[in-house]
Amino acid sequence: MTGIINHRIVLKILSKNLYIISFALISCSGVAVIYAESFMPFIWTSLIALIAAISFSLLSKNQKEDTELGKREAYLAVTISWTVIGLIGSFPYLFSNSIPSFNNALFESVSGFTTTGSSILTDIESLPKSILFWRSLTHWIGGIGIIVLFIIVMPALQIGGYNLFTLESSLQEKIKPKIKSVGYRLLVIYLLLTFSEVVLLLIGKMNLYESVCHAFGTIATGGFSPKNTSIAGYSPYIQYVIMVFMLLAGTNFVIHYYLLKRKFENVKQNDEVKFYFGIIGIIGLILTFSIFYYMDKPLEESFREGFFQLISIVTCTGYATADYLQWPVFAWVIIFCSMLLGGSTGSTAGGIKIARHVVLFRNIKRHSRQLLSKHAVIPVRLNGKSINEDTNGSIITFISIYFIVFCIGTVLMALTGVDAKTASSSVATCMAGIGPGIGTVGPASNFAHLPEISKVILTFLMLVGRLEIYTVIMIFTRSFWSE
Repeated sequence: MTGIINHRIVLKILSKNLYIISFALISCSGVAVIYAESFMPFIWTSLIALIAAISFSLLSKNQKEDTELGKREAYLAVTISWTVIGLIGSFPYLFSNSIPSFNNALFESVSGFTTTGSSILTDIESLPKSILFWRSLTHWIGGIGIIVLFIIVMPALQIGGYNLFTLESSLQEKIKPKIKSVGYRLLVIYLLLTFSEVVLLLIGKMNLYESVCHAFGTIATGGFSPKNTSIAGYSPYIQYVIMVFMLLAGTNFVIHYYLLKRKFENVKQNDEVKFYFGIIGIIGLILTFSIFYYMDKPLEESFREGFFQLISIVTCTGYATADYLQWPVFAWVIIFCSMLLGGSTGSTAGGIKIARHVVLFRNIKRHSRQLLSKHAVIPVRLNGKSINEDTNGSIITFISIYFIVFCIGTVLMALTGVDAKTASSSVATCMAGIGPGIGTVGPASNFAHLPEISKVILTFLMLVGRLEIYTVIMIFTRSFWSE
């Protein structure tokens, strides 16, 4: 990466993002009016976002629209955009005094936009409905932002072979050659899934407000609920609806496109899809029978409870219908290990991603075969195609770096005085964008009690994990800024 960074194009991208946030804030003021609540926190925040957007637009006004986005500009624009948006998103909490602490407000905002779902709120239902709507909307905005980023923006840069995020550079399939065409189709799919879930939740007698909030949290795999008990207080029908849509949201959106176009052969050949549904099916059945046998619950309830929690964790959504820490030890240990899986590439889910695990396992298989036949040339294949060694190495490197960051984060959390279980699970859940963990941050608890420095660490890790590590880490290297 050489040459001077084009700061104008970075500011131009940032200004466009802030225009979107400003408009979203205005929509929340409408919700405040409906429920006879103060709309000024949203007006003030919208003005701040709008003024910043206009300022950045003026500073980049001489920037041509067709200017090519370079690699360094992409890294910088993505990291700064998510950071600034997270900061702006904290203002409604502060201005409304719903979350008076800056650290807590920033934590909640970043958790929303990164679709993490970890929360510092101890009594969610005491907050104004408009604030809770904003909280859920940050999920939905962050979710579509991630989809656009992973499938459209970064592939166009051909960084690492196909896009900025190493895995998707080799594994994502093109939908259409034109970026605007791709963006339109992805947005339609995103809207269609959201609308469909809202309708099905309404059929289950959930009111419109809660249906929209839960749909935002589900399709974005975020997990913020306007209820203290998350999904636990709703009917089995509603739990099944949310379960199905969590599963769909954690699936590569390219697969959704293929299904809509009836290109079933492309879906059938996708190794990640088969592994994704296969691993959920196998682990889900193990959890079902462990709950049924050890906790003496009816089979249907055991099935629903086990699969709901598992799908919520694997897709990094974070909704809960039960406290899995009350399960047998081996069952919640399985849940903890599932936090490291992640959803599919090109989905709103976070984590390491299923396809990377597929490649890792096939590397292990290849190495075992080469031990028996050292001169054998055995390629690593995915979706019937060989992965070149550079891409294969970058995937293994990413997984290694992911665990290194996880270990460093765990040690830092432990140094703040947090116990080992809480330290490791809070880092795992924030990096993967899941929400609840184990220890004192389990599904029946929250992150409010953690030391302030711990929340700062976890806020940073949410951004690092959501933006696939390299994006954030690169801007802290000397070579990034050298000419």
